[in-house]
Amino acid sequence: QVHLVESGGGLVQAGGSLRLSCVASGGSFSRKTMGWFRQAPGKEREFVAAINWSPFSTFYADSVKGRFTISRDNARNTVYLVMNSLKPEDTAVYYCAGDVDVRNRKSDYWGQGTQVTVSS
Repeated sequence: QVHLVESGGGLVQAGGSLRLSCVASGGSFSRKTMGWFRQAPGKEREFVAAINWSPFSTFYADSVKGRFTISRDNARNTVYLVMNSLKPEDTAVYYCAGDVDVRNRKSDYWGQGTQVTVSS
């Protein structure tokens, strides 16, 4: 089973940038589609981005397309999310997700989450 640990969240002003990291252990990380979801207060968890293991195809929610970039380093068992041009509505707890079902935008494997707060 994959164990996921996120880092890199914090407080940033609107228009700023952050980079989230997620280190995976256990399981065959390099052959899993990995991704990021987020959950804002009072809202359901929503899909943000995903990247498969070959040929590193990427998928994004419309709300973040063009601003966020997902990437992965299989040698380091790490997946990244670079977030640019952040908006207050991006404020949420961001969760790393393992073995993402991109079609249905679901996952059964989660990290503990990292808080991202964007001030206006």
